[in-house]
Amino acid sequence: MEKLYNKMTSVGISSLVMGIITIVAGIGIGVVMIVNGGRLLSGKKDITF
Repeated sequence: MEKLYNKMTSVGISSLVMGIITIVAGIGIGVVMIVNGGRLLSGKKDITF
């Protein structure tokens, strides 16, 4: 029974850590995409055909 308790604890902790990492990575990627989109839109006026 104690072995199962320890395994559940380690799985729970690893799930929390992976969730936090996923949230941080998602926010970081979102910010980069917004910045790059803004740069593309602001540079649109410099294009001549």
